Amino acid sequence: MRGLIAEAAPRGSLVDRATEAVRTHIAVNGLKVGDPLPAEGRFAEELGVSRPVMREAFGALAALRMIDVGNGRRARVGAIDGSVMAASIGHAVSTAQVSLADVWDVRRTLEMRTAELAAQRRSDLQADAILRAANELAISRDEHTTTAADTAFHQTIALVSGNPLFFQIVRSFEQMMAVAIPKAWSARQTDEARAETLALHREVALAIADQDGSRARTAMDRHFDRSIDDIFAT
Repeated sequence: MRGLIAEAAPRGSLVDRATEAVRTHIAVNGLKVGDPLPAEGRFAEELGVSRPVMREAFGALAALRMIDVGNGRRARVGAIDGSVMAASIGHAVSTAQVSLADVWDVRRTLEMRTAELAAQRRSDLQADAILRAANELAISRDEHTTTAADTAFHQTIALVSGNPLFFQIVRSFEQMMAVAIPKAWSARQTDEARAETLALHREVALAIADQDGSRARTAMDRHFDRSIDDIFAT
């Protein structure tokens, strides 16, 4: 392990070098999610750094969900987690580095593609799940259930797309959706406006069920047109 870690460690702070060394060890050894890592002490010895430095490096990687650490057991390779992206995106919006309109433009692009892929790849059970999510949105009666149903609708489509990265990115918008969805629905003051929105959700679901990727993509685009108008109207 010494040679590979020493060669991969870049210039920078000791913690930076130690962090990169752990990432290099994971990559070079082909470790997968859940695989155990050498102990902090072994890394510290091989790198020639102190245990506190190594502990800080492990903590930084754990915060990024790259490794999973717990009391009384060895650290393990972590699973991809959209919450890390969510924190970064939320910070970018709150500090005016990007606008909410920028975020929704990215969402539109991603979700048009996830709808298209879901139509191509869905199983019968998955098509039923998407239709069920659209129907649950139609029968929701309060802000909490409406937000939960709308979020589930989009995340289910992303999951059915078959691309785990799409799913995690869509998940990363969840905190913003918790704010934006109630705002969008509050702008739909008439029964006609609400019915139109529900029809747009159902059209996406039906296009996916019919395995019509082009129609699913177009329907999702129309849904975002309507939703963006509603969000920014408030």
